[in-house]
Amino acid sequence: MAKAATPQNKTVFLSHSSDDDDLAAGAVQILENHGGHVYLDHGDPNLSDSDCAAIAEELRNAIRRCKRFVMLATPRSKDSKWIPWELGLGDGVHNPTNVAIFPAAENSFDQDWAEREYLRLYRKIVWGRLEGYEDFLWLVLDMSANTAVKLADWLR
Repeated sequence: MAKAATPQNKTVFLSHSSDDDDLAAGAVQILENHGGHVYLDHGDPNLSDSDCAAIAEELRNAIRRCKRFVMLATPRSKDSKWIPWELGLGDGVHNPTNVAIFPAAENSFDQDWAEREYLRLYRKIVWGRLEGYEDFLWLVLDMSANTAVKLADWLR
């Protein structure tokens, strides 16, 4: 797992289940390869306090400092106690256009990550084709508007 730093100079808050650390490392690599500077809570020395209120305040501050919020959605996400809270906070702090769901599954047919109906409210980070481009690209898809932008453009 990539070493988290404090939220200073980070542009993307990545919310994920600790059970998905292996998948989070891949998501971090994709986001950073497209210009994002990713904050992960794991390893943040400001979160070493076991006091829930202090941890919540540090996470609030980290989400506020980052201009984008990404939730790594997997079948294990629904069991997380923190992810729904972080997503709600990210939605409230940022315009929903600055929030995206990054779905990840072990099988292409696995859609358990989408069990929570509210996840459909947000844009999705997907691997696909964009009109005018020959190759597949990482995109941020707005399903309700049937539009997409390149991930690198969204992260700017």
